[in-house]
This record gives sequence, C-alpha cells and structure tokens, in this order.
Amino acid sequence: MQKNLVIVESPAKAKTIEKFLGEDFKVMSSYGHIRDLKKKEFSIDVDNNFEPAYEIPSDKKSLVAELKSEAKKANMVWLASDEDREGEAISWHLYEVLGLTPDKTKRIVFHEITKTAILKAIEEPRKIDENLVNAQQARRILDRIVGFELSPVLWRKVKPSLSAGRVQSVAVRLIVEREREIQDFKSTPSYRVTAVFLIPDEDGQMVEMKAELSKRLKTKKEAEAFLDSCKKAQFVIDDITTKPVRKNPAAPFTTSTLQQEAARKLGFTVAQTMMVAQRLYESGLITYMRTDSVNLSQLAIHTSKDAIIKMWGEEYSKSRNFATKSKGAQEAHEAIRPTYMENSSIDGSSQEKRLYDLIWKRTIASQMAPAELEKTTATIGSEGVDGNFTATGEVIKFDGFLHVYRESYDDEDLEQRDEAAILPPLKVGQNLDYQGIMATERFTQRPPRYTEASLVRKMEELGIGRPSTYAPTISTIQQRQYVEKGDKEGEERIYNLLVLRDGEVSDQQETEIVGREKSKLFPTDVGCVVNDFLTEFFPGILDYNFTANIEKQFDEIAAGKEEWTEMMHIFYEKFHPAVETTMNTKMERKVGERLLGDDPKSGKPVSVKIGRYGPVVQIGSADDEEKPRFSQLKKGQSIETITLEEALELFKLPRTVGEFEDSEVIIGAGRFGPYVRHDGKYVSIPKTMDPLKITLEESLELIKAKREEEAKRHIKSFEEEPELEVKNGRYGPYIAYKGKNYKIPKDIVPQDLSLEACLDIVKLQSDKSAKPKKSRAKKKTTTKTTKTAKSTAKTTTKAAAKETKSTKKKTTTKK
Repeated sequence: MQKNLVIVESPAKAKTIEKFLGEDFKVMSSYGHIRDLKKKEFSIDVDNNFEPAYEIPSDKKSLVAELKSEAKKANMVWLASDEDREGEAISWHLYEVLGLTPDKTKRIVFHEITKTAILKAIEEPRKIDENLVNAQQARRILDRIVGFELSPVLWRKVKPSLSAGRVQSVAVRLIVEREREIQDFKSTPSYRVTAVFLIPDEDGQMVEMKAELSKRLKTKKEAEAFLDSCKKAQFVIDDITTKPVRKNPAAPFTTSTLQQEAARKLGFTVAQTMMVAQRLYESGLITYMRTDSVNLSQLAIHTSKDAIIKMWGEEYSKSRNFATKSKGAQEAHEAIRPTYMENSSIDGSSQEKRLYDLIWKRTIASQMAPAELEKTTATIGSEGVDGNFTATGEVIKFDGFLHVYRESYDDEDLEQRDEAAILPPLKVGQNLDYQGIMATERFTQRPPRYTEASLVRKMEELGIGRPSTYAPTISTIQQRQYVEKGDKEGEERIYNLLVLRDGEVSDQQETEIVGREKSKLFPTDVGCVVNDFLTEFFPGILDYNFTANIEKQFDEIAAGKEEWTEMMHIFYEKFHPAVETTMNTKMERKVGERLLGDDPKSGKPVSVKIGRYGPVVQIGSADDEEKPRFSQLKKGQSIETITLEEALELFKLPRTVGEFEDSEVIIGAGRFGPYVRHDGKYVSIPKTMDPLKITLEESLELIKAKREEEAKRHIKSFEEEPELEVKNGRYGPYIAYKGKNYKIPKDIVPQDLSLEACLDIVKLQSDKSAKPKKSRAKKKTTTKTTKTAKSTAKTTTKAAAKETKSTKKKTTTKK
C-alpha cells in the first residue's frame, strides 16, 4: 500500500511536483473538473434551494475509477488543486466523488511550484474552504440560470441557436456602445501651429528646435491672421524652467496587466497569454497566473535585490512593496513573477521564452531605482503675436528601471508615448530666427475601438469579471459570432497646410491616411441586435453596476459574509418573471428589423433584419401574395448603416450574361461571395472583379480556368463506380468516394490503382475510424490486418501495372 496520493489539476503540474517528492508519494492528475452540471439539462432544483445536479462526463469515468482505486490504496490523499475558487471546487468534487473521509484527506495550496513551496504546503495542510466552494457554485449556478433561461428567448425572438451569458453579454454591450460612439462621432477641425527656430548648439553649429503654439486655432481665417502677424516678428525666449522629474516603475503583473502588456508588446491574444502562462506555471517557472495582487513575497524582494546588484550595481536597486488597489481582489496570491529571480532566461518554446522575459523584466524593474530626468521648458514670445510658443526637452540623468523596462500604452494613451527631444543651450532674452511656421489642419479623433487588451482593462475598471474570466469571456463572444476581430483599411483625407517661410504664406492641400486599425474588436449585426434586445427587456442583467455588484456578492460569499442560496433567491425572484413576460410579449416587427423605404419598381417595402443565416435585405412582406425576395448583405455592410440604394444594388444579382455550351451563364451572389454559375457548377469571382460589370468573356475565362484546375487534380476514375475518383489534393493523392476522402499510402502509386485496390483502401480506413480504441494485443492484430490490406493493394496494383505493360507489348508486336 502506497503511503500518499497527491491529486493535482494537470499532468504537466503532476510531472513537475513528482520531482520534489520522495518514493512515498504518488502524484496523479484530475485533468481539471471531474464533474459538472449536466450539459443538456438545466440541472438546478430551484424549489430545493437551488440544489445542483452534477454528473461525471463520460470521458472522465475511467479516470475517476482509477483515482478511486488509487485513493483506496493510499494512507493519505492530498488534494493539491489551484489556490482559487475554481481550484477549491475541484478539490471538493474530488472529495465527494472519491468518497474520501476527513481523517485521510488533506488540502494543500501553493502559488509556485518549487520544492520549498511544496514541502511547506505539506507541513501546513488545511481543510477544504467551503466558502470558496460556495462562491464558485454560486457563480456557476447563476450563470447557468441566465444562459438556460435567456437563450430560448433569443431563439424565439431573434434567431435560432443563439445563446446569452451574464458576463459575455455585458462585454458585447461595451463593444456595441463603442461602435455607436464611433458612428455618431462628428469630427471638428482646428489648426495646430508649430514653428522651427534656428539655434546655435554648443559647437556654434545652427540646429533646428521645434516649438508648438500653446493653443489651437479654430478656423482657417484665424490661422491665416496668426501667420500674417508672425511675418516680421522678432521672437525672444521669455522664460526657461528646468525641473527634476522622477519616474517610478509600474507594479509587477496581475492577470489583467499581463494580458494587456503581452498584447501590446508581443501581439498575443488574451487566451494565448493565459495558455503560455499556464505552461510556465506548471513547469515551475513562474508563480500562479490568476491573481489580482501586486504584492511580492519578502523572498522575491530579496532575491530581486541580489540579482539587480549583481547585474547593474547597488545604485540600481530600490526595494519596494506595492499595495493592491482592487477592492474585490478575490485571491491573496502574490503578483505574477518568476519563481527564481536569478534566472533571467529559460529554455522552452519561442512563446514561453518571450512571455517569461516580459514577466522577468517587469518584476525586476519593479524593484529598481526610479529614473531621474531633467525636464526643460522654454517659453518663446513676440510683441504683436497673440500667444506663446513652447519648446520642451528631456534629459535622462539616471536611467534606473528604464535600463530594463518601459511600459506600453493603448491607443487612448498615445500622448503618454511622446518623449521630448534634447534642447540645445538656451538663455532668457535670446533672440530667435524662425525657419518656418506651419499651421496644420487637425481633426478631433473618434474613440478607438477596443483591442482585447483594452477591453480587459475596461472590464477590470468597471469590476466586471475576475482574473479567471477575462480570457474565456473574450474567446466566447468571438466564438458565438457576436464580435469579430479584424483590421480596417484607412481612408484618404484631405487637410489644409499653411506655411510661413521667407515672409510669404503658402496655402497647400495635403492628403493623409486615417482610421487604419489592426486586430480590433467589431460587433457583428447579430451581436448588435442581441445586445439591443437584452438591453431593452433585461436592463438589469446588462447593467454594468449590476454585474459588478454580483461579483462583489461572490466575494462576500467567499469571505463567509453572505449565504449563497439567499443571494440566488433574491436574484431569481426578479429575473425569472422578466423572462416569462418577455417570452409572452408579442412583437409588431422582428427584433432588429429596420425599414429602409420602398422599392421604386414594385412599390414594396424594403427592410433589413437578421435572417436564419445572418443579416438579409427583404423586398416585400410575409402578407403579400407573392413571396418576399431576399438578399444577403455583403461583407463590410451592416443592417445599422446600409442605405436603401445600397440594399437595392444587392438585387441586381443574379443576372444572365449569355450562353455557353447550350447552358446559361449566370452571375449570382451567395453566402461565400459572388460566383459564376454554369451547367450546375459554380466558380468564385475574385475580389478584384465587380460582379455587376463582369462580361461573358471574363466569365468564360473563369470557367475554363476552373476546369483546367480540376483536370490537374483528376488522376483516375472508373466507369463501373462513377462515385469513386482518384485525385491530387493539397496534402497529396487521395480517393474521393461517396462524399468522403481516403488517404492513399505513400508507397502506392495512385496512377496504378485498380478499382478493387481503391475499395480495399476505403474499407480499411472506414473500419479503422468506426472501431473504438483497442488494447495493445488487439492493436497487433489490427497492424497485421493493415499490412495484409496494404499487401493486397500493392499486389493488385502490380498486377494492374503488369497487365498494362503486357497490353502495351502486345499492341507493339501487332504493329
């Protein structure tokens, strides 16, 4: 009988921990949760204090049986899942399902996977924290209620197969509201005035110094008048101020700040960051990666100090503690940091190395001396000129933490990126000659769309969600197609530039590209309609304060200050009646439908709405004798912004462009874009061609090119079995048969295959995919069968090849 069984969440973690424990310990993994609410059932007994009905998924049953068997053999079972609510719930489920008892069960927690931390945890075991378990259950059950009760309402009122979630719906609302801010935004112009002065440097060489007018001018007329006043002006330095500036480093990473900075600096998605961080944690390289805390242990502070002094010297070291600002910080972890601060690099994949490097630099910088800078501001004026120019310069006297790390910013914080240049030697009363003064027309900027990183930042700011929820929330709203991540091409804009040079003002028109965006979150039409519907009928659920307050209540339950069932009763008594009322409300129009006007040809109404397969334009109504006509929107079009003219353009297809081989050639548009249809076959039209202008000749070129492409793909077919064809594919030759594809083994020549050999390969691969996994003994039998089938295929192929050669010889002899 083994003495100790340790159960952790993941096999990678199990492997790492096993290195630190002796022969008396066996470490196994539960692979996350071993049971959950039933997938296809509500699984909550509302009338019995919201009692959940849990089940062990079919793919976990053999694992649970193995864990039960090993637990019975052990003298002591150590539950070592993560130190958060989800981890606590995993331990509780293991305790319940494995039938463990208090006398032979201990709960241990640690936030780093090191020998010291593991052994310390074993020395200080505790009981399962039922308050943390209840907080997790409350979140899981509340979210199940919202999802299971709201989704059927969406199926009936908006579109089948939709679903709703508590945190996800609020995240979608943020993105939809930002999109509408952008649509409603009206840009206003003003003139930014900058001057270039010529100044002698330390060596007497004339150098340029840029300065900016301290105010913006509202109109072109004002800008022209200002430049006129500067034509003969003599500029003088009125004032110079120099003051020291100290910049302190940012705090070590929390889950949220790591996700944001990895997106900005490394281009990682939020989900990708968490996946790589999980691997680093399970390998014992970093501390636990789901945390609200910016606190560092004394050990981390001391080891950081040693590493800094060793690498850069005493003057670069400045130990400090950071306080966690977030009131709702649910876990008392450390910040995310390297396990061993002396290791500035690691072995691993490229992603792991880059993320570790980011974490190490941020942590080490947090324990470094502040950067010391000297900021100089020169004020430049002239009699007769309304306003002063300001030139600023910055000199780094001591780089401190900047030697290692500089924080990045989102689009909203672009002004923080501006770094002043170094100014040449200046003195008060010094006369300045201008080389040129420019008044550039600038426009107020619309709010930026969210990136994954800035959305996480906004959710954290509003108190929506917690560290463990950011990544799955952002992934879910994209999977449900309420939001899509994409790029936006910029647009060309003309702006006015007035330049004063040599006493003359020139008036120029310049162009610039504006509005270019990369990896931004855009709401889809379905996302907008669902958001509007939920906001109208369930304003409480979509309210930011409600969602944040729910999170606070979960925190109260975790702290043992609130009863989770009482919270559920209060929530359900308001929520459930609202669901029933909405389900029974009759709508005059389909949710999200928008009337655009009337079709000038038929006089019928033209509207846009969400159809079964997405957004569509409809001409006519269901009450008409004649069926309504439908057309799907093109990519880039939205039901919120499409005009009547743009909608009618969609009905110009399909159109017939002529005949070819006694069949019509028709240009149409479908779910996957415009196409040419001929003789029952479809050819996609490239994006470079306009489907409304394409000619018959251009259509025939596309048809013939498709035929040539298909001819290259065709290797062999058989009259006896028209559904079977041997083809060339992207990954090599294969057999296409009855709508399915079958790979041809590498050692078989596809051109020599007979029909019998093809059917043998099809049968072999069909049998393989149909049968469940077998034991090793059975696998040997299967291997023999495979070899036999291959042998048969080869023999048949060789026979076919010989027969072909023989026929050729006979033909040659006859000749």
